[in-house]
Amino acid sequence: MRSYIHRSALTLLALALIATSCGGDDPGAVTSTDGPATSSTTTSGDAVSGTDAPTTTDTGGETTTSAGPTTTMGPLLGLELELLADGLRQPTTLASPPGDDRIFIAERGGIIQIYDPAAGAILDEPFMYIPDRVTANGIEQGLLGLAFHPDYAENGRFFIYHNDRDAKRQLAEYAVLPDDPNKADLDSGVVLFDREQPPNSSDIRHYGGMLMFGPDGYLYIASGDGAGGRVTGQSTDDYFGAILRLDVDSDDPFGIPPDNPYVDGGGEPPVWAIGLRNPWRFTIDGNLMYIADVGQAGIEEVNVVGLDEPGANFGWAIMEGSNCYSPSDCDRTGFVLPVHEIPHPDSCSITGGHVYRGDRIPELDGHYFFADWCLGWVRSLLYAEGAVSDVQDWSEDLSEAGNVNSFGIGSDGELYLVNHDGEFYALRAVR
Repeated sequence: MRSYIHRSALTLLALALIATSCGGDDPGAVTSTDGPATSSTTTSGDAVSGTDAPTTTDTGGETTTSAGPTTTMGPLLGLELELLADGLRQPTTLASPPGDDRIFIAERGGIIQIYDPAAGAILDEPFMYIPDRVTANGIEQGLLGLAFHPDYAENGRFFIYHNDRDAKRQLAEYAVLPDDPNKADLDSGVVLFDREQPPNSSDIRHYGGMLMFGPDGYLYIASGDGAGGRVTGQSTDDYFGAILRLDVDSDDPFGIPPDNPYVDGGGEPPVWAIGLRNPWRFTIDGNLMYIADVGQAGIEEVNVVGLDEPGANFGWAIMEGSNCYSPSDCDRTGFVLPVHEIPHPDSCSITGGHVYRGDRIPELDGHYFFADWCLGWVRSLLYAEGAVSDVQDWSEDLSEAGNVNSFGIGSDGELYLVNHDGEFYALRAVR
């Protein structure tokens, strides 16, 4: 089944969505003097102290006003996880519409739940319920990706990546119901593409699945190598082992950005980068894309590439990390090598996260978080001016993280994660 309804139906469903929604000279203290004082209410050890309101003083005919309130955070002592919800069924990804406080949580079986911060709970009814359209037989199959259009508040469009009932990897577009911001219109679906596993693979692994819009307005898609990387890893003629980039606002079912590397030939026009094994989560921060790629024999890797660098080749299956994989004496010329590697057995299956840009932990602004699914650790690093620094292991602080399936970032820039046991956490500071 190629599509559920023609794209023109989505235009008719355009809507106006609601916008729902301690002092001293401590060397680790963070002080802000450029705005109103924040509330002194704290959560999860995130201590904040505020001064009184600005004062006005009459000094013999000359009126002066103080600089205003000061907000001071105590030194960062560590991190912790605040449990927001549990009982989810193998959640796979998190996403928030731009400017929307709600967090949407996709479950592997084909369900999308909504966490409402105002209620402090997951809503009773799911946003989307499509188990009848999703195959989830293997641990890497199911509903794997979710992204909201940058203009979601106006047009209600969102995108999912999943295995359809024939187990093909499928990208589909849907719309929210015009009269209910907490419900997807299941009749609005349009299939943008679907692909069977590579012909040389009978495995039900390596689908990738992350979706995210870039600041250029294009939709980026991570697609795994289909467990056929020796053939698909270096191929530009298929959708496997690649990052795809689509213009979902032109043509039918989608357009090709004019600077995609194969727009004029030499490969599939949607392909933006190649040489990946199973990119289990990427993120976009400004002009940079961070890609966590799951290794084969001995290396998990973090790659960073600029959005203005189409045509990147990350090396798989010639390279694993910065090492030659096949052949053992390979030529490394032209490959984009990882900025950070984690050797086995210190890791076995990386889960990529996001760059922290929230307000609660300004000390970690710009730090990229990632985890290992097998060993349950969470780490962070700072990438700046082409180099990695300040690699930190938060395992002791975040011991309850478990098997991290995915990270998410809210519209407020704060960081969240979900694990295989169905727990949904927020990252918080300890001060």
